[in-house]
Amino acid sequence: MTRPEMIKVLFFASLAETVGRDSASLPSDTVTTAADVWRQLCADLPLPVNTLVAVNQKNAKFDSAISAGDEVAFFPPVTGG
Repeated sequence: MTRPEMIKVLFFASLAETVGRDSASLPSDTVTTAADVWRQLCADLPLPVNTLVAVNQKNAKFDSAISAGDEVAFFPPVTGG
């Protein structure tokens, strides 16, 4: 039996503190969207308001499709000044 390819997941800044880790991985056959990734890894935590997501280092939406080998990153809103 072939093992499914993994999806790399990163949590940045305050989100890493909230979820208790800065990275994780998931089998690609368990998720189809970025929102699924959050639900799989953080089932007991609601998605913080204004959380941003990137797929393969490009801004994405939570309904963006996820494929085998992708990298999904969650981070809090960035402010500048």
